[in-house]
Amino acid sequence: MSSTQASRRAVYRAIAQRGDSSWPVYSTTPLYDRSSLGGLTEDIRIVASAWFKHEAHESVDEFAIHYPLEYVDFGPHDRYSSSYQYGMSRLFKAFLLKELHGLEHETALVEYLDSHPTLCGRLGLETIPNQSTLWRSWHTRFTVELRETVQKAARTILIKAQSADVAVPRKPDRHLASPGDDADESDPDNRTILDRAGTIIDHVSRVVFPAFSLNRGEGCEIHENAYWGLQTYLGLRENVAANEGARSFIRESTRDRTPLGHAHRDHIRDLSILEVREMYRQAVHQLLDEVAETEEFFRAGIVAIDITEADPFTGDRTGHEDEIIGTKEQSNEYAYQWATVQLVGNAVPIVLDARPVRRGESRKEIVEDLLSSAEDLVHVDNVLMDREFDSQQVLEMISQRGLSYVVPKRMRTSEQAQAKRLLQRGQSRYETDRKLHLGDNEWHKTTLVYRRKENAEHDDYRQYSVFMSNRGGGFLSEYGYRWEIESGYKSIKRFMAATTSKNFVLRFFYFAFACLLYSIWRAVDLLVQVKLTGAYEYSPMVTADNTLTLLKKETGIG
Repeated sequence: MSSTQASRRAVYRAIAQRGDSSWPVYSTTPLYDRSSLGGLTEDIRIVASAWFKHEAHESVDEFAIHYPLEYVDFGPHDRYSSSYQYGMSRLFKAFLLKELHGLEHETALVEYLDSHPTLCGRLGLETIPNQSTLWRSWHTRFTVELRETVQKAARTILIKAQSADVAVPRKPDRHLASPGDDADESDPDNRTILDRAGTIIDHVSRVVFPAFSLNRGEGCEIHENAYWGLQTYLGLRENVAANEGARSFIRESTRDRTPLGHAHRDHIRDLSILEVREMYRQAVHQLLDEVAETEEFFRAGIVAIDITEADPFTGDRTGHEDEIIGTKEQSNEYAYQWATVQLVGNAVPIVLDARPVRRGESRKEIVEDLLSSAEDLVHVDNVLMDREFDSQQVLEMISQRGLSYVVPKRMRTSEQAQAKRLLQRGQSRYETDRKLHLGDNEWHKTTLVYRRKENAEHDDYRQYSVFMSNRGGGFLSEYGYRWEIESGYKSIKRFMAATTSKNFVLRFFYFAFACLLYSIWRAVDLLVQVKLTGAYEYSPMVTADNTLTLLKKETGIG
């Protein structure tokens, strides 16, 4: 099938209705203008993501032909001072076809156009350019940056088409390429790692941070990125609040104007929880699109959901009882609580979404909310949770979504009795089907798996743990991945700015921004590892502190 005016209109209508991206991007962020090649690359990614989902769009050539370039200003990237027969936008599309098909030289492009006579007319070319014209245009007229943009755009189009099961003329290279690659980087040293990380962080931050906005209006003297630079800077400093951090940031920042601490806090307080969450999801969407261009990312599929607590709150919580709630350990302490859903297992451990926990919210409501966000971003197969989520309503909801789960069960009287029988028989593992009552004569079917702990500190039934799974005991081994979310929380809290404020939005924003910094770190580490070694290992090559420092010093946000 070929694209039609109606199918193309449907694609752009779908993009306009999405809340996580805007096209063209130069119209929504000061980072780009009509001549920005980074903006053009991002625009092509946004359109390609929607284009190949339409049933009528089954050709990468059709995408290259119909992508609208009228708004792009190629002037700064055109080395020729006078006008020529072939305009830059038409040449851009011709070379895009060359890259899409992996044609090695301009002669092959001429032959391809000659064998497809209708292409020239659809590209706006009255005649087929000869080999020498194409060679001069590519090597002399196009800047190096424009040539790289063509190559990046072609790779993105191929990846998006392949992900939508559209036939592609060649397999895309999912490893991010960049100029100046060393011939032998099999054993990179720290300098090489940092250099590569700096380049990738520069790109990633310019893609991710525009998703955040303070809605300050136009004409503000302090650039909005200075606020995100200050927030990142606060993450670098342990136990430093906004006022003190802002004073230090003035000295260390390369910006002429930086925000004061009270102004920074006031702008954040003006946001709502829903706005913070929506900005976070947009930023993570952008981040995932970057790592999705590596084959290693596609090992995603397992997510962990958990709740973490801030440090115990010791002040007066009058008027904030629904926000500063009890701890999970049922102690006499109070604390803010935040829930997250995170990729775990062999995937890069990105925090897909975060939300506050308020008094009265059910675990089902929290899990359903976070799973909806996660499934909008990635493919999910299995859900791992702690025993506080062992509610039969939660488990039934997950099953109805077609997902598997592994959750430890709190041991009630019947489970304790079964564990005692297993202990008497010396049996280390036992599986049994169980129906959990949902109410109104409805039941949830699950499998209980009893497993004896090695080197247990108890000599009674407490040697056993009981897990529930709707896919049998075969999934039990995956539960070990859940510890990664606890490990991630330690790093996230290290990235949080200090505050004594009871403002709920400010508290949640600090946590969400720390989750974003953590996710950027892990995403950058994946990209660096893939670039330098061609593989991804869970143990980071780039440190968290290096990532924060490079964000502050090298990306322009600080």
